[in-house]
Amino acid sequence: RGTDPTWLSGVTCAGHEASLRDCPARTWGEHTCSHGQEAGVICTGEQPEEGQVRLAGGPHRCAGRVEVFHAGRWGTVCDDSWDVADAQVTCRQVRCGPALWAPGAAQFGRGSGVIWLDETNCTGAEPHLGACPARTWGRNDCYHGEDAGAVCAGSGLADLAHLRLAEGPHRCAG
Repeated sequence: RGTDPTWLSGVTCAGHEASLRDCPARTWGEHTCSHGQEAGVICTGEQPEEGQVRLAGGPHRCAGRVEVFHAGRWGTVCDDSWDVADAQVTCRQVRCGPALWAPGAAQFGRGSGVIWLDETNCTGAEPHLGACPARTWGRNDCYHGEDAGAVCAGSGLADLAHLRLAEGPHRCAG
C-alpha cells in the first residue's frame, strides 16, 4: 500500500501512448480510490537480440557468468581458452568498463541449457563476443562446471539512479 498522494484515477490507455500522462483519465489528484487500490504492472522486458550478452549469477550486473543469446535461447560460454581479452570484449558489450578478471570453473554458478561458445579466442578489440574466433555455435566438449565468467570495473549501480527511497527516516534510507 502506498502512502503518497494518489494522482491518477480512471486511466484508460489504448496502448499506443508514449506516456501515461497521454492517456485519458480524471483530473490529476481527483479520485475516489483508497490505498490498497493502487495499480501495478509486470513487464516482460525487452526481447534480447541475437548475440546479446549478459552476466548472470554475480553480485551485480557487471560481474557474473557469461551468457549469450543465440537462436532464440540463452546459453553459456565454456572456459576453455577463456582469458581477460575475452572478458574485455564481454565487459565492453555489456557497457561495464574494462575487464578486471576472467574466472572460469563456474565461479558464478553453473548455467543450464546449451553451451553456445567454446575455445573463444578474442584479441580484446572485437566489437562483440560473436565476432571472436571460436568453435561453431553449440559445438563444445564442455559441461556447465566449466562456465566462463567476467568481472568488469563498473558496478552497474548507475542503472539504479532512477529509483528513490521511500518511507524511510531520511532521504538515504527507505
